[in-house]
Amino acid sequence: MADKGEKRKRTQSSSSSDSVSDSDSGSSSSNSGSGSDSDSPRSNRSDDKPAPGPLPPSADDDEVIGPMPVLAGRAKKKKVLQFEKLYLDNLPSSESYERSFMHRDTITHLALTKTDFLITASADGHVKFWKKLDEGIEFVKHFRAHLGAVTDVSVSADGLLFASAADDKSIKVFDIINFDMINMMSLSFVPGCCCWVYAHGQAISAIAIAERDSPSIHIYDGHSAAEEIHCLSKLHMSPCTFIAYNPQYDAIVSGDGIGMLEYWTGPNNSYKVPDNVKFESKMDTDLYEFAKKKTIPHSLSFSPNGELFATMSADRMVRVFRFATGKLYRVFDETLHMYAELQQANPVLPSMDYGRRIAMERELEKAGAMHLVRSAFDESNSFLVYPCVLGIKVVNIITNKCARIIGKQENIRPLFMALYQGAPAKSKATLTLEMRASDNPMLLQQSTDPTIVCTGFKKSRFYLFTRREAEDTKGAENERDVFNEKPSREEQLAATQGTGEKRLAEQAVLHTTAGDIFIKLFAQECPKTVENFCVHCLNGYYNAHIFHRVIKSFMIQTGDPTGTGSGGESIWGGEFEDEFHPKLRHDRPYTVSMANAGPHTNGSQFFVTVVPTPWLDNKHTVFGRVTRGMDVVQSISQVKTHPKTDKPHDDIKIVSVTIK
Repeated sequence: MADKGEKRKRTQSSSSSDSVSDSDSGSSSSNSGSGSDSDSPRSNRSDDKPAPGPLPPSADDDEVIGPMPVLAGRAKKKKVLQFEKLYLDNLPSSESYERSFMHRDTITHLALTKTDFLITASADGHVKFWKKLDEGIEFVKHFRAHLGAVTDVSVSADGLLFASAADDKSIKVFDIINFDMINMMSLSFVPGCCCWVYAHGQAISAIAIAERDSPSIHIYDGHSAAEEIHCLSKLHMSPCTFIAYNPQYDAIVSGDGIGMLEYWTGPNNSYKVPDNVKFESKMDTDLYEFAKKKTIPHSLSFSPNGELFATMSADRMVRVFRFATGKLYRVFDETLHMYAELQQANPVLPSMDYGRRIAMERELEKAGAMHLVRSAFDESNSFLVYPCVLGIKVVNIITNKCARIIGKQENIRPLFMALYQGAPAKSKATLTLEMRASDNPMLLQQSTDPTIVCTGFKKSRFYLFTRREAEDTKGAENERDVFNEKPSREEQLAATQGTGEKRLAEQAVLHTTAGDIFIKLFAQECPKTVENFCVHCLNGYYNAHIFHRVIKSFMIQTGDPTGTGSGGESIWGGEFEDEFHPKLRHDRPYTVSMANAGPHTNGSQFFVTVVPTPWLDNKHTVFGRVTRGMDVVQSISQVKTHPKTDKPHDDIKIVSVTIK
């Protein structure tokens, strides 16, 4: 019996040692780059440790005889951001922009200051000052600052000085508090980018200006004439694409056209490499990341505490670095290839909307406007906000999750953006995050107005996203697109000349082979679209056109003289712009709307819906409603069609159109 007991113990010991051996030889990996949200950006964190391997079973259990199975590995503990809800409550959350304001030309740059000012600049060299209010903004002053296009703008770290650079070889310096121009510099070169590189209290208000066509960076005193203080001619080997100042470390980071990042300091430290960083050589950092990936960094933004910085680059990857070590912390994949895979695996947008956005991205790259994209950190240093294909993403860089997407339903492609989280009230200087988290009733009365301000691709407007929903969804009397610019003399003359012959109608009747369709037209809300439709009708343009695209339980489409879906043009030749109105929505069936191939590509094709299609709002111009003949529309939508082309087997034609 004793021999059997010893044999039994030896068997248990052998089994236990075998299990330990199997566990030690196993391997496990942890993917730190994906979140549970389908809209979460792909990420790679370089300092994450692998999860521990599977643990062996305990050998103390004498009741078990024989080999033991290998137990599952311990689940990796998820990272949690403390006070996450509080931080998110101090970030914009509305799905639509609340207000938009305009310039006469495309807005390319903007800046928000610590002193509660917003400054915008447009391609025609105009600069406008706006003051942040308790809710929204108000206009302050307008400058015709430059004769050429603005190439860059910069606000000093103390929020007191603003500078704009333009391709007319000039720099204009403004006193922000008094919104007045205090200095004009004439340069011998075309400036590419500029940045204030001094901290509050330093004797010289230094500004760094990089040449657009050479690697040189020139340092000037912003309060004096254009006399150069210093020139950095050997710091870069290629023209600079950005210069960014970190006031917490009193250090500067600049990037160039071959993907090199350089750390340096201002006049107070003789332009040397900063001595308060935690590396001695760039070989110990990840600052060669852009050169290795053969891409160009376009912009850089620092977190409020100066410990992190985020870059936007030509390869559409958003990279987050630790400033002190130069190590890569996060990488978010915003490439079109990633979105194509995401759309195929788990569609985040309707197919039509997705195709339109991708077409806009191609146009964005072709126009060379990717360098205008900017990102921003929130005041907690925990969230990164940046424009993307879907809108504006708010990403928790601690938990690596996409917290929300702002402006997803809007028909704009955000580019240059800035984040405001202050409170214009007099007592806001003492209001910290810790105070907001407290139960002090006096502090709770001090509300903030978090706002994202952004420009749009090829837009002469800038947009304000807040925590309030757009007021124009409640009625047409509250316009969210503010027309703060007066029409030009040419526009006034054109409006006067256009009052002679009336070419707009209130009703139209489509006489089709399936029956008559009566349409009410919205000439007041979208006059250009209705004029295009009415003139085509008067000219007999739509006669004999077929309904070339019919989708059951969706819509019927016509207006293409070729019958293929790729033809047609406006009465002016080519295409014309969209006309969206807040009270005209795709919120009901029998809505008549313009077909297009993307923003501002209206021609002659139009469609009639048979169900509510709210996802088409602000993407297609609604210019009419069917008032009679709904049964005709329904009968056309029910015909048999080719599965690949959606074209009916038997042609249904427009015989003629009568307008009244």
